[in-house]
Amino acid sequence: MAADRLALALAVTIRHDGNGGVADDLAAPEGLTAWVRELAEPLRDALDAEDFSADAAALDAVRELRAAVRALFARAVRPGPPSSADAHRLLPEDQAMARLNAAAARAPGAPRLEWPEGGAPVVRAARPPGFTDADRLVAALARDAIGFLAGPERERLRACPAPRCVRYFVKDHPRQEWCKPSCGNRARVARHHRRHRTES
Repeated sequence: MAADRLALALAVTIRHDGNGGVADDLAAPEGLTAWVRELAEPLRDALDAEDFSADAAALDAVRELRAAVRALFARAVRPGPPSSADAHRLLPEDQAMARLNAAAARAPGAPRLEWPEGGAPVVRAARPPGFTDADRLVAALARDAIGFLAGPERERLRACPAPRCVRYFVKDHPRQEWCKPSCGNRARVARHHRRHRTES
């Protein structure tokens, strides 16, 4: 997964735990802090990720946004099924869109030109004072989700069909069926066992 797909990175913080259950990388503020620091480069316009330290309020805001993003991802993959992690508890779509739009508006965004001596001009997002890192983080994630859902990659979004997988992925290759090779292996093993059970 490309690090610049922030919305997808947020959605897959819920994943298969390897033991038949679901793991949540954002179960505690420390998990959110680590996750944000891993995404320092794509988040550089929003905040200084290396200095970010999540608290309970930031965690709640990001988890609420994630629920909205996953609900809208479920809509995007139709007529295919949503991720099994959310199928039974998806937010209503109008509530998910309202939550996403409210999150995007948590911190204003404006372009800022940077032009280093001897270098090329670069457009960055301005960081106006008076907003917390959590505000800027949630707004940046929400704006990325809006861009993703309104952009061409939405058409290639899929829920991984592998047994016990709960991830979404962007189908980057015509023959890609799973989010990662280990899911493909698990699906082939499950298919093999089903075939042998029916033959016995």
